[in-house]
Amino acid sequence: MNYPIPAHPQEFVALRQNPVSEELIAAAIAGVIQVARSSGQSLDDLMAEVLADDALLDQEQRRWLGEIVAAAWEKLP
Repeated sequence: MNYPIPAHPQEFVALRQNPVSEELIAAAIAGVIQVARSSGQSLDDLMAEVLADDALLDQEQRRWLGEIVAAAWEKLP
């Protein structure tokens, strides 16, 4: 992967400097999982945040993102 996985919330800002790509999105998802785990969140806690209603994603997009996050959670060390 060409992008470092963010270990701290502040490092996500640096990712915004790059054009959006599959690798960038994968790094961001891995970083979100890493930050969530390091702060003691469970997968259920993280899923509640992902599935929370917002103006950015519709319900189907949030569900799809939730599936990706859950799969990544299980695969990442």
